Amino acid sequence: MPAAPSPEAPKAPTHSRVTLTVNGAPHTLAVDHRTTLLDLLRERLGLTGAKKGCDHGQCGACTVLVDGRRANSCLLLAVAQDGSDITTVEGLAALGDGELHPLQRAFLDRDAFQCGYCTPGQLCSAAGALDEAAAGHPSYATDPAAPPAQGPVRLTADEIRERLSGNLCRCGAYPNIVAAVEDVTRT
Repeated sequence: MPAAPSPEAPKAPTHSRVTLTVNGAPHTLAVDHRTTLLDLLRERLGLTGAKKGCDHGQCGACTVLVDGRRANSCLLLAVAQDGSDITTVEGLAALGDGELHPLQRAFLDRDAFQCGYCTPGQLCSAAGALDEAAAGHPSYATDPAAPPAQGPVRLTADEIRERLSGNLCRCGAYPNIVAAVEDVTRT
């Protein structure tokens, strides 16, 4: 004997309203629950600086700052970022008082890019790394004899390489990227 049809279960909502501050501007949007922050930035807000490289969080081309901390935007669901402050490469200039951010200027001066595809992620990652080191957050390369409680972590070339290791450059511009970040640490 066939089972009696069950009443149709109510469908779960597929969209939610989120409010984000992106590069200093508030945005309230209805967002599909499956939308990544990267797709929201690129497709809904027209901010195409962050790149979709691997779409698996392995290359760093999509790196942005979320509440001041660097993050792979391809791995973040947009709905989970409700209330967050997002800074993309387009917003770094705002951190530099409308002029190029010191990292952007240093990348230009040091020719720290070739094709430029990874550059937005490299810049956002470097900005986050500078803030993390200034706050005393250690990395794997930090000398354990110099505990971070004693102040900022000094960014040596090894520290910079370690902190930016999650950002890949297929062109191999790494020496110039490290030199550009070193230039900013000296100012």
